[in-house]
Amino acid sequence: MSVSYSDCFSDLLCGEDSGTIFSTDDQPECSSEIDSQLPALHDLEESITGLIEHEKEYVPGIDYLEMFHSQSLDASSRADSIAWIVKVQRYYGFQPLTAYLSVNYFDRVLYSRRLPQTKGWSLQLLSVACLSLAAKMEEPLVPSLLNLQVEGAKHLFEPRTIIRMEFLVLSTLDWKLRSITPFTFISFFAYKVDPSGTYTSFLISRASDIILSHIQDVIFLEYRPSCIAAVTILSAARDLPIFSFLSPEYAESWCDGLHREKIISCYHLVQQIMVNNRSRKATKFLPQLRVMSRMSLSSSESSSSSTSSSSSSSSSCKRRRMDNYFWTDDDKGSSE
Repeated sequence: MSVSYSDCFSDLLCGEDSGTIFSTDDQPECSSEIDSQLPALHDLEESITGLIEHEKEYVPGIDYLEMFHSQSLDASSRADSIAWIVKVQRYYGFQPLTAYLSVNYFDRVLYSRRLPQTKGWSLQLLSVACLSLAAKMEEPLVPSLLNLQVEGAKHLFEPRTIIRMEFLVLSTLDWKLRSITPFTFISFFAYKVDPSGTYTSFLISRASDIILSHIQDVIFLEYRPSCIAAVTILSAARDLPIFSFLSPEYAESWCDGLHREKIISCYHLVQQIMVNNRSRKATKFLPQLRVMSRMSLSSSESSSSSTSSSSSSSSSCKRRRMDNYFWTDDDKGSSE
């Protein structure tokens, strides 16, 4: 006797009528009705407070920053690796969260494992693996492992090598890839600044840009994700005259767990860096004026310099295949 599929799975089907399921009678007609169904604000604040309590589990140890100060880890090499991650994020149009997650994985692995210090290839391999994992977590479309290695990557790794590094990252992180980051908090903090929602999109977008523009600097390793989120939302709000009255002290009231001293310290640091960046951009025009005034005298030198620079750039951009580089726990810290 044959058995139909409907007989086999009849116990798994719910008793609701399909017409009821797809009926539009009970659907809310406007966004205000949807908002009324969200959890109460105090419940949301409790959730945010809980995330702040657990965020320390998803960042490197407190002595990670000291490793760069003592030069046991190279801050410039880290900055180069993160700069490449951000370039690829922009190249493929990944979400800012994808880039931040990549850096989060990168820092947590670098804190827990000592990688071979061999001509920079180990950090680049780690960068590619972390970016690949973050993209798989957050992006609907992910390039192949070969196509991911763009934007000036100095070495070209075989996919099998990257996959092995991915497994090393996963084991080091105990498979905890769903990290708590500043992007966990910025929507909530943007609401605290602008409950009407009029400027929320701008605040979130601007704060995301600020986060990625400062992510390379090791000094921000001193601050937790919630603090960075609060500070970048405040910095974004300062771009709007309507919120110019906000001070860093104000952010402490947004929810429990935020520390006033840390917010003030981080806020002033961000503001100082932003001022310095604007000053550097302004001074770039002065040398150009002097060059233009002497163009007729230095044209031959400029041509020679351009040719030399082009040759040097071409040489430095050559990528070498690194298809068998890897290491085991027995040779940590050894150089090839």
